[in-house]
This record gives sequence, C-alpha cells and structure tokens, in this order.
Amino acid sequence: MSPFVEDLKDAASVAFFAFLIFGPFIGLQLGDSMSGNLTLSSRPEALALAVGLTFLARLALLSWGRHRPAKIAPGLGAKVQKGGKFIAPALLVFAVLMPLAPGLPNAYIDLGVLIMTYVMLGWGLNIVVGLAGLLDLGYVAFYAVGAYSFALISTNFGFGFWECLPLAGILAACWGMFLGFPVLRLRGDYLAIVTLAFGEIIRLVITNWVSLTGGPNGMLGMPQPTLFGLRFSMAGGPGTFAGFFGISPTPGQRDAFLYYVILALALLTNWVTLRLRKQPLGRAWEALREDEIACRSLGINVRNTKLTAFATGAFFGGFAGCFFAARQGFISPDSFTFIESATVLAIVVLGGAGSQLGVVLAACVMIGVPQMLQSLQIYRMLIFGIALVVIMIVRPRGFISTRRPTVSLGKAKAIGAALISQGKG
Repeated sequence: MSPFVEDLKDAASVAFFAFLIFGPFIGLQLGDSMSGNLTLSSRPEALALAVGLTFLARLALLSWGRHRPAKIAPGLGAKVQKGGKFIAPALLVFAVLMPLAPGLPNAYIDLGVLIMTYVMLGWGLNIVVGLAGLLDLGYVAFYAVGAYSFALISTNFGFGFWECLPLAGILAACWGMFLGFPVLRLRGDYLAIVTLAFGEIIRLVITNWVSLTGGPNGMLGMPQPTLFGLRFSMAGGPGTFAGFFGISPTPGQRDAFLYYVILALALLTNWVTLRLRKQPLGRAWEALREDEIACRSLGINVRNTKLTAFATGAFFGGFAGCFFAARQGFISPDSFTFIESATVLAIVVLGGAGSQLGVVLAACVMIGVPQMLQSLQIYRMLIFGIALVVIMIVRPRGFISTRRPTVSLGKAKAIGAALISQGKG
C-alpha cells in the first residue's frame, strides 16, 4: 500500500471521529419558535465544512511529516537561545521602563501585571517540570495555598502584605513537601494523575470549609501592598503615597507600584533558580530529569532531590498567590481551577522545559495575545487555539528546544532536541 493511500485512510478515520464529535455541537442548533418553545434544527453545510477542513488538515499534516527533512537547520529557537544574552537584557529594560512611558493606558499596565504573574508561576513550575522532570498538574494548589494563607493571616492577625509574603511562601513549600512524600515512587502519567488529584483536593477543601475560607463566597478585605508604610489611596492625605510627596492621587500610581512589585518577585524567582542550577542541588535536579536510575547509581538521594524540587517550586507559587490576593482584594475557589494549572504547564512546555527565557516568551504569547485579540470576541480563542496547534506541530519541544549543561569540562555544547527525553523523571 502506497504512503498516500495510508495517509488517506488515516485522514478519513480522523474525519469520521470529527463527525461524531462535531455532530451535536455544529450539526445541530437550538432556536426559539414563535410560540416560545425551543426548536432543534440541523446545519449539514456547517458540519460538512468542519469535517472537510479536519480531513484536509490531517492529510496536510501527514504529508508534511513524511516530506520534511530529517535534520532541520537551527531555527528561531536556536537563534533566540544563542542571542539570549542580548534578548534577556533588552526584555528587562523594556519591562522596567514600560510603566514610565508617558500617556500609557492603565490597561497595558494591568496586562503587564498579569503577564508577569504567569511568568513567575511559569518559572516556579519550571523548577519542578523543566529542571527535575516531574510532571505536575496540580501547581494551582500552591497558588491557592499562598493566596488563602495571606487572606487568613492578614484578616485574623492584622499582618500586612510584606509580613505575610514569606509566610505564604513557607506554608506553600510545606504543602509541596506534603505532596512530595506520597509520590516519591511515581513517574510520568501516574505522577501527573496524583498531582492533578492533589490540586482538586485543595480546591474542594477551600470550597467546602466555609467556616474557615468562606466557601464559594470567597474572602475579601485583604490589605494592599505599601511602599515603606505609605498606602496608595485615591483619598490622599497623611500616610498615603500622594500625600507624602504632595501630588494628586491617580489610579495609575497604584497600578505601576503593583507592576514593579510583581516584577521584583519574578526577578527574585529567576535569580534564585539560576543560582540553584549551578549548585549541587540544581545539578541533582538535572540528573534526576535525565535518568532517575543513573541518578541513584551516582549516590544522589532521590527522595530529598524530589522533595526540594516540589518545595522550591511551591514556595514561589505561594509568593504569586499572595500577590494575587493582595492585588485583587478578593479570592474565591473559582480562581484556582485546573485550567490555571494547565495554562502554567502550557507556558512551560511551549517555551521549552528548562528554559527561563522560553517561559517569558511563552507567557507573552499565551496571556498577551488573547488579551490583544479581545476585539475579535468569540473568534479570538479559535485563532489562538489554531496558533498553538501549529506551534506544537512545528516546534514540539517548545520555542527553545535545546539545552546547555550548567556545568561542563571546557566549553559547554548545546544538546539538541532529538537527544532530550524530558518529563521521564
């Protein structure tokens, strides 16, 4: 049987399953009759178009997979990694100066805060997934622990944001170690299932423990971050930022301050991660990621290595959760669903597991692009989904798919994507 006939059979089978899936959603449509009753009508043209496009897309994908060269020349990812020493400082300068641009709308500052929050979450999860090779689908649990720790401590003991920030990180790290103990012997898909269950358990606990967390109603009244004790208030007066400097209070002052707070926390996460990668602990994480059996044979304590990876990643997740609660002033279980974990994991994988710069680029694409396409309303998610599928097909290992050893004898050589077996730890 010729390859083209095999491709036709494969594409036809995919089109058949697409017909079964799209039939109830695209082929049928609910409407209102003149009497006020619901009516059910069929849309065979739309269903045929969707199935036909699926058939052609699958056929094109199979054809491209057969005819693409075995060795692909270094593309965008390799160029970005090679120029990382220039790109990273440029991005840092842009991030620092962006809120200072005259006439910049507050909506762009809010978008920057959102992107930096996901960059920080991505760098925290990158420790677990990218460096240690442990597939974690419940990272949102540590995000929630940090947020609710800040809310409970601040409302019950009267602590401010800066006092609660390290406590939220420590409590999230403790929960990270609590998760690590039951999964010490699990790998791959089994590890992912347990971490997913852990994230759902945390969400169900904060939903049903109404007396402590407020349940579905959430919690509010958390204090805002202050600048050396100066509050950001539109009322002005003594004890406020505007009153101390004798200027008129504006909403942009608070937004810019929150932007620089999350920027500083994200840079702290990045600095700690880069420092740990050069330490024996970071090299143990990378050894665990590549081969756990070889890691054991080298005398590395796998138990402690996994626990420290979970605890360190959870620590920075707690930081991000604390900031989220302070910025919003209100938290509820709806903010910590599985889709948040999936989004952060997609940022890590799309950017290239283990790459700090790749996480930044992926966060800008995953978070920034949908926000910029809001004018397209419902079509923006369709465009965004198609773009992600194309990126995953063209660059299945992420934007930056190569790795460079942290420590090497002589000049470090980049490891190609074909030799990387990530997520097997």
